[in-house]
Amino acid sequence: MELRNLISFIYVAELGSFTKAAEQLGYSQSTISFQIKQLEEELGCLLFERINHTITLTERGHELVSYAHQIRALTDEFKENLAEEKECGGHIHIVTPDSVCEEMIYNHYIDFHNRYPLISIKFTTADTSVMFDMLDHNEADVIITLDNHAYHKDYVIAKEEQLSMHFVANAKSKFANAANLSIQDIIAEPFILTEGGQGYRRVLDKELAKKSLAITPVLEIGRTDIITLMVTQSSMISFLPDFVTAPLIQSGELCYLDVCDLHVDIWKQLIYHKNKWLSKSLKAFIQYIMENEFSS
Repeated sequence: MELRNLISFIYVAELGSFTKAAEQLGYSQSTISFQIKQLEEELGCLLFERINHTITLTERGHELVSYAHQIRALTDEFKENLAEEKECGGHIHIVTPDSVCEEMIYNHYIDFHNRYPLISIKFTTADTSVMFDMLDHNEADVIITLDNHAYHKDYVIAKEEQLSMHFVANAKSKFANAANLSIQDIIAEPFILTEGGQGYRRVLDKELAKKSLAITPVLEIGRTDIITLMVTQSSMISFLPDFVTAPLIQSGELCYLDVCDLHVDIWKQLIYHKNKWLSKSLKAFIQYIMENEFSS
């Protein structure tokens, strides 16, 4: 059984398309079709149902996906063990929300690079649903979410913690020293928030909807560094994780608002797919994050 045929099968199964698999692997579509046909003939079973240019895994195809991932992982592990490099090297693709990406780069990247100079990292920012789609299609090695608590049998949660979230305002805000505020007290104020429908903003809107309320922000932007800067210079209010705002709270530029009647349950989770082969570089990254990143 040709390993390249199995790899092509994995890509077709994940992407649901011979054309997309060919583009990802740098083959022609006819080559992918021939490889899958070879695999089906060798195994003596149909792996995909082909109806009106739509392909769907058969029952046997679903069974093969798990075995194919295991074979590929073992092959990659064997190749890595044969490598003569003593230092840990490789490429890692991480997908996170904007705020996590900013924190990791500002607070941890230089230290990580100094420890593992041969590991290159690509950061991509995305919404939670896109992150999981990228995991399912092996387009991301790991993701870090800021959302409701997520659990699924196909994913491994390497680390998680529940986050503290607060409404924040300029330290000179009229609400700065007010106790036992209601969300009704501030909802008409000008808000600057992260994009609607994404991550903790989506969860906030969902909780507000339970009270038949909604916030219409004057500005929406994913960059939490810009949000915090603008809040310090205006009368606007925002809703952010404490790890984003803590430095400005400590410096006296921002204050937490004592809103007592709205609870938003947000978790920070480090997740990878159960079928993902963990290279030495990926193991090193996950271990580093477990020891350092979730300490905020």
